[in-house]
Amino acid sequence: MRNVYLITAFAVVLLVSLFGFRGSLFTSSPIDVFPEWAFPGMKRQPKPKPQGESKFFADGRADRPLPAGVVSSDPLRNDDALYAGKHADGSWVRGFPVAVNHQLMARGQDRFTIYCAPCHGAVGDGNGITKQYGMGATPTYHDDRLRQMAEGELFNTITHGSPNKNMLPYADKLLPEDRWAVILYVRALQRAQLGTAADVTDANARETLGLK
Repeated sequence: MRNVYLITAFAVVLLVSLFGFRGSLFTSSPIDVFPEWAFPGMKRQPKPKPQGESKFFADGRADRPLPAGVVSSDPLRNDDALYAGKHADGSWVRGFPVAVNHQLMARGQDRFTIYCAPCHGAVGDGNGITKQYGMGATPTYHDDRLRQMAEGELFNTITHGSPNKNMLPYADKLLPEDRWAVILYVRALQRAQLGTAADVTDANARETLGLK
């Protein structure tokens, strides 16, 4: 008999919890676990809010002006070519606003392998591993449209994502310099697809490749 009472009580509690107060609006305050009289300042401590009013300062504002001579901790990004891929007139940058060298190429290959190859493929043909899981519509870098696209426009796409939203922004993952490094490596992949034996001019490289 005792079990019947327990089961009945449990069923009532369950039904009330599921249906009894759905949509009800309570106007009374919840139980105050930390009452102000016992724990002063624990929950309702005075604090300034952004753009709020303050009785502490003479001008009545909670926000305070910056001290004289303060310097931003972020670098001053006043180079449109480097940070936006555009010239002052709004046209896309062609070429690279950073020094092009082997270190930049190696960095680009490293970042490309981590962030780009899963979708675009190791050689930039759009056949990355994500395609095996049903993700399509990844363009190849080796069509004329992307070969002829200005480097600044490629930079903008990496920064803000593609216009059709198939590619998300990577500005939070790649520093501006790393974005240029990735573009340099993409240009190398594009060049490699169109390369011929005549492009290999180094004698040791030709011997390694078995070229005469």
